[in-house]
Amino acid sequence: MRRVTVIFCTHLLLWLLVAQANHALSRVPVYLFVGGLFVTYPALTLRFRDGMITAFLAGLLCDANLPILPGLSKTAFGLAHTHTLLFICAHTLIHHLRDRMSRNETAARVLFALFTNLGIFVVFAFIHISRSAPLSEIWPRIVVDLACSQIFLALIARWFFALQEQALVLAGVERENVAKSP
Repeated sequence: MRRVTVIFCTHLLLWLLVAQANHALSRVPVYLFVGGLFVTYPALTLRFRDGMITAFLAGLLCDANLPILPGLSKTAFGLAHTHTLLFICAHTLIHHLRDRMSRNETAARVLFALFTNLGIFVVFAFIHISRSAPLSEIWPRIVVDLACSQIFLALIARWFFALQEQALVLAGVERENVAKSP
């Protein structure tokens, strides 16, 4: 359970930093989304159950700060746990694919995070767009948000993965046990 707690603490730090970045960017119509970072490292390195718990907790954390998308006056009922469900699905998919690909290299982890972020962002956007203004009115904003989010994620992913690894080391969790866990 120590691994889950340590990873959740790093997720909490990431959530706070991204929330501050989004607050700083509030004057510019840009929203940074880094959902792929919440899922990738636990799915690639932790046991399935531990990774699922961290995905669930990270999803709840992100759902607590659900943004209002353009054209939506408020979050529609029934969509309150969208991040949680998407993070759990992404975790399950990555966990089942991880043995077929190199998961110990940082570049591979960053690629996993970028593709995961892309997938979660697109699904999340289409779920919320279905209840909002016509797509033709808001697609430019969605494309800009996605492009900025992917660039931001690519810039911070290496740092965040290193932070998670070092946090596990500082907590006394051996790295070899984490990487080899089924």
